[in-house]
Amino acid sequence: MKNIAKIIRISKPLWGLTALIAFLIIITALLDQVAPILSKFIVDEIVQQIQTGEGDQQILVNLIAASFIVVLINITLTTVTNRLGDHFAGRLQQFLTETFYAKILALPQSYFDSELSGKIVNQLSRGILTIKGFANTATNFILPTLLQTIITIAVLAYFNPPTAFFVFMLFPIYLTISYFSSKRWGEEEKKKNKLEDAGRGRIQEVISNMKLVKSANTQESEYRFISDNQTGINTIYARQSGMFHRFDFLRNLSLIVIVLIVNIITYGNAYTGALTIGDMVLILQLVVQAQRPLFAMSFILTQLQTAESGSKEFFEILELEATEPYYDTGFDTRRIKSPDIRFDDVSFSYEESDEVLHNVTLNFRSGEKVALVGHSGAGKSTIINLIMGFYKPTRGEIYLKDKAYSASDIRDIRNNISMVFQENELFSSTVRENIRYGSPDASEEELITALKQANAWDFVSKLPKGLDSEIGERGIKLSGGQKQRLQIARAILEDSPVLILDEATSSLDSRSEQQVQEALERLMQDRLVIIIAHRFSTIQNVDRVVVIDKGTVADSGSPRELAARKDSIYAELLSYQIEGNKKLLKNYELY
Repeated sequence: MKNIAKIIRISKPLWGLTALIAFLIIITALLDQVAPILSKFIVDEIVQQIQTGEGDQQILVNLIAASFIVVLINITLTTVTNRLGDHFAGRLQQFLTETFYAKILALPQSYFDSELSGKIVNQLSRGILTIKGFANTATNFILPTLLQTIITIAVLAYFNPPTAFFVFMLFPIYLTISYFSSKRWGEEEKKKNKLEDAGRGRIQEVISNMKLVKSANTQESEYRFISDNQTGINTIYARQSGMFHRFDFLRNLSLIVIVLIVNIITYGNAYTGALTIGDMVLILQLVVQAQRPLFAMSFILTQLQTAESGSKEFFEILELEATEPYYDTGFDTRRIKSPDIRFDDVSFSYEESDEVLHNVTLNFRSGEKVALVGHSGAGKSTIINLIMGFYKPTRGEIYLKDKAYSASDIRDIRNNISMVFQENELFSSTVRENIRYGSPDASEEELITALKQANAWDFVSKLPKGLDSEIGERGIKLSGGQKQRLQIARAILEDSPVLILDEATSSLDSRSEQQVQEALERLMQDRLVIIIAHRFSTIQNVDRVVVIDKGTVADSGSPRELAARKDSIYAELLSYQIEGNKKLLKNYELY
């Protein structure tokens, strides 16, 4: 039960509330025993008065009144305890969600490269709901049941030790059966959880790529995948159900046999006069009270096993090494005035793969516009990922203004860099929220100015709700050029001294490219700009081109200098584009 222990440890901030709940549970468990004891005295008093014809009626009235008061207090305390238990579970859910989300924000980019987003969300949801359900059950059911059992057997032992012994013997039998049952059930639960993660991860992927699914006519195969997945889950559920009910039958059979033996002994002792009628009533009531937790034992152990299995992946994620802080303390918001970025003998490989950068030494000087070019897979995007701090070099060091990345808070570095992504990195919220992302204090006037500079205000102002128009998931309601111009507006607002353009116009038509290029020209003024580009028309005005080939710096110089080197990689790539354009013009008799 390692994960149960982790649940207890992680809920440490709520231990004070837990102690209060435990105290109230002890009080209610003690009060549960008072009513049967009072019943014994009431019955004995009634029998005595009937047999002798004498007695004080006031005693009976007082006993009955006391019994009523005890029950009323018990009900009140139970209600308060259950309410506090619900409050505890709600607080725990909030705490766990915040803790998990903080961990997700602090994990390295490499983790998200290898995990499905739907799977992560499912693990979060299952883990939190499982732990919350366990906490709720523990405070409202498990703890009261266990305490009531202990106190009931103690009271029973005081009044009738032999009966207490028989009742106590039920627990080893019950626990043994329940242990094997819950262990096998838990093994099946782990298998079921894996299938659920795979299924929900796939559903999320399909929804995100619905255009591809429809265009490829793969709806039937996707449906079969989920159908088979759900069949597997249902098969496991059926095995769990059969297993539970078989073991439950054995548990209940042992309970019925021992309770029958206890009842026969109790009736016999009452018949022979060894017990008073009140003693018999007390014992039978206490036996009934002891039965309840025994009947619930299978449920308790199943809940424990569910919490153990359901929280496994949750804690695995929490225990991953966090490489980035998510909190605001210690974050230097000051901007570097003349930033230089330097690679010093940097090598890099992605997890368990061959090295993709080899001993790269490279300088990006303040105010310079530098283009990275090369064949696909040469290492251009990897250099950008390292500059952004998404990954750490395998060897070597990167510097920003002579300060090593390894000695810096990565947030301080990113505070000086804005990036316009090749992919449209937008949220399914409003235009306003997307542009303000990273600049939450920007005024309305600053938003509009940024949109105008990005050639985006013309289309934004015509949207149904203007700045407050919803743009859909990843900006699905906008064209490619419009989405790209929103990214540029966001970068303008951030006003960082370093700008990275990751093939910002690669997927645009000529008109959209022209509009975006005009916006980029304004954005690039007075900054260190690093550009990845496949269209050489977009980098003709850069100060320097760095050619990356097979993970190394193959060449460097101005566009004109590199084009003049006829045997260079740059000249080769440029000739491909020129030849392609010539063929296009010839087809339309324009060349």
